[in-house]
Amino acid sequence: QVQLVESGGGLVQSGGSLRLSCAASGNIFSLNTMRWYRQGPGKQRELVATISSSGSTNYADSVKGRFAISRDNAKNTVDLQMNSLKPEDTAVYYCYLLQRGFNYWGQGTQVTVSS
Repeated sequence: QVQLVESGGGLVQSGGSLRLSCAASGNIFSLNTMRWYRQGPGKQRELVATISSSGSTNYADSVKGRFAISRDNAKNTVDLQMNSLKPEDTAVYYCYLLQRGFNYWGQGTQVTVSS
């Protein structure tokens, strides 16, 4: 079993920054791609950022240049640094792991950006 626990969400003004963290525990294999998703009010869940086991990253166009994903394989954590936040970044942010054909999601952490 795998557990993912997100932290770091909150309320921030437009232009501000937040850092989200996802801690993975259980039967974790470090050679896994990790992802952050988000779901805004009335919207579908969307992929925000991806980081491979080697550290290669990809971002949604809407967050490129503002968000940075990173990981610490020794600690089984993946972080999402979010800068220059906009009201449209308001969403619940989820950590996601696909391992051996199973989908694992965290419980989500709320990010609210006020204008």
